[in-house]
Amino acid sequence: MTPRPIDRESPDRLYTVTGGRTRADENAFDSVSLIVSECEPAPGMQSEHVRILQLTRQPTAVVEISAELRLPVSVVKILLRDLLDTGRITVRHPSAALQSGRPDPETLRQVLSALHDL
Repeated sequence: MTPRPIDRESPDRLYTVTGGRTRADENAFDSVSLIVSECEPAPGMQSEHVRILQLTRQPTAVVEISAELRLPVSVVKILLRDLLDTGRITVRHPSAALQSGRPDPETLRQVLSALHDL
């Protein structure tokens, strides 16, 4: 079995990235929640926060952010919580659209746009 990059990652680094926190609010995000940045990165921000804001200029799922940053989903959720608390991102829950019985119009526009691009 070949070790994955995360298996070689120092736990100390992950501890530092999250400021020692080990859990985020589990109700705020799930793996398929779509994240959208609401502002540009500011000088002095943590590099991971900057990268998240750059990645989420378009709606991006939590798992995609995790893959791009090469960080565990649990760590990404903690970082996202920081950005959500400061109003720098918004969260869209795909399950909320399903509960209302109608798909989100923005999602439909994005699907239509992607189909046109094919």
